[in-house]
Amino acid sequence: MDIRVLKYFVTVVEEENILKASQVLHITQPTLSRQLIDLEKELNCKLFIRSNRKITLTSEGLFLYNKAKEIILLQAKTINALKNSHEIISGDIYIGCAETNAFKFLAKTMTKIKKTHKDIHYHIFSGNADTVIEQLDKGILDFGLLIDAHDKQKYNFITLPVKDIWGLLLLKNSPLADKEYITSSDILNIPLICSGQTMVSNKIAGWLNQNFTQLNIVANYNLIYNASIMVQENLGSALCLANLVNTNDTNLCFKPLYPPLEAQIDLVWKKHQILTKPAQLFLQNFQEYLLYNKDK
Repeated sequence: MDIRVLKYFVTVVEEENILKASQVLHITQPTLSRQLIDLEKELNCKLFIRSNRKITLTSEGLFLYNKAKEIILLQAKTINALKNSHEIISGDIYIGCAETNAFKFLAKTMTKIKKTHKDIHYHIFSGNADTVIEQLDKGILDFGLLIDAHDKQKYNFITLPVKDIWGLLLLKNSPLADKEYITSSDILNIPLICSGQTMVSNKIAGWLNQNFTQLNIVANYNLIYNASIMVQENLGSALCLANLVNTNDTNLCFKPLYPPLEAQIDLVWKKHQILTKPAQLFLQNFQEYLLYNKDK
């Protein structure tokens, strides 16, 4: 399977039209069509459902599309690392981040590096811990910023000097909004919007001291922005971390759980993985930043 053909395939998917894709790729439409037919023959499966207006993917096509993007990104990352291995430090750093206000530690490190290494570029992928770990394991990401969710036998890690706290994002006119804290008895019977991660459900279940399935969960979320909209529309209240939603000038408020439920935050990277020079530089500066600011 030629990487060039995979790039053709991805372009066709994203343009949803072979003619438009051929124009983007600067090749003829018959040539592109033939390449796609040959790809389907090689894989012995149908990738597209063709119509006059646009093409859509089969389930096999969607699977290949997601894998092809990973392969193309990994190829580009590998070439870039090798090209820059004997030059002034430049290139790309790939970081996957769970939603946490502690990302500011990484952002400050990026800003510091940018002053002396203007040719280093950052690619930040926001997602939950499950997604970030998957991308780390495939070698697509250099680092992951994770919350309470990694195998310390499998990864190197640096624990950040802050912790996030769990709480409830709710409407200001909710009966619970007047409370200073949210207890387990407060949330047992109200409609809840929760993270879809297994780790989160286990952590909340431990805090509740009962089965997570006993809660009235009306929706799951991946990233908090959509969850906050569901809360605004009165679908339910969201269990989430503090400081992720700006509640100023909104109809929302955040109340911490009691007893307090804290989350540890770590920067992780795979053991035995050779980091690129930009990634090594980032790690060194990140460690120095934490050391310098540990008592501040």
